[in-house]
Amino acid sequence: MTELSPAAAMTTRSKLMVLLACVVVLACVAGVAVWRAADRADRKNQVQAGGPAVHAGPVSLAPDAPRQIVFRSMVWGPHRDELASVPAADPNGPRTASGIKCLRFYAAGGTGICLQAERGAVNDSYRAIVLDSRLHETRQVDLAGIPTRARVSPSGRMVAWTVFVGGDSYAGTNFSTRASILDTRTGALQSTLEDYTVTRDGKVIHAADVNFWGVTFIDDDHFYATLATGGKTYLIRGQVSTRTATTVRTNVECPSLSPDGTRIAFKKRVPGLSPDAPWRLYVLDLSTLRDHPTAETRNVDDQAIWSDDNTLVYSLPGDYGSDLYTVPADGSGAPHLLTPSALAPAYLP
Repeated sequence: MTELSPAAAMTTRSKLMVLLACVVVLACVAGVAVWRAADRADRKNQVQAGGPAVHAGPVSLAPDAPRQIVFRSMVWGPHRDELASVPAADPNGPRTASGIKCLRFYAAGGTGICLQAERGAVNDSYRAIVLDSRLHETRQVDLAGIPTRARVSPSGRMVAWTVFVGGDSYAGTNFSTRASILDTRTGALQSTLEDYTVTRDGKVIHAADVNFWGVTFIDDDHFYATLATGGKTYLIRGQVSTRTATTVRTNVECPSLSPDGTRIAFKKRVPGLSPDAPWRLYVLDLSTLRDHPTAETRNVDDQAIWSDDNTLVYSLPGDYGSDLYTVPADGSGAPHLLTPSALAPAYLP
């Protein structure tokens, strides 16, 4: 019998090792795919005991529709993660599920923005879907990372979103975000606010560590958002047409402009709290730049919305992912559960 030379034997062993590694990788991929499929099937078939009733039906974003709340329903069952609506006067009533799934959602002026996940065998991809008042898709944009925030201008013309392109939490310092603005009328896409010229105290900011997130629109040309650089966060006021922005004040994250345009709800980092849970829900008076805390003392990692000029709505972790709470904006009263198993609400009209 002919013996292999040491070099040939080494080559044969190397090929066997490569083949074995490929088999292991393929097995892992197959295992992950099977696990993901089983997990999705389990979620779809599992029914939430005692949860809100959910049934399929039409959901409209039309400005002339009866006042309603549209949100991502997180009730276990066949309609989990679908956009659902309830009458604003009956937030715990039966939900009408649209069949459209979103991770993040917002709507105004007859336009909706739905940030979706496309599940893969190993990796997920993400996209932004612009919806008309009947929830028909009018535009699709691929996203660079995990969706986290979404907003629409009052007229419905402008939409914005934020994604994580590095990291998956605002709590630490090791993350990177990308905020984008889309003009649904012209189709013009500003893929990142990092292209904006931002001034602070009259000087242009030149920094490699800038991050933007949490756009809230004033109108179709002006907005507020959060800028982070140098270990600090700033509220900025931006202009779409000129691609410029100026800082307003520090320590403002995920701003949300009140319907009357006089105040901003935001999450504020409070010294002494846990690094993983550092935020309290505050309200800023834009005329004086003074802020005050709301009666919500739990950690709020969300971009709150205003249900009216006096009331804030926001999410907190719940048994099935997230619950919606409400609290007065003036600092009085106490927080109350609005509806369980829900996320990313919009009040319409």
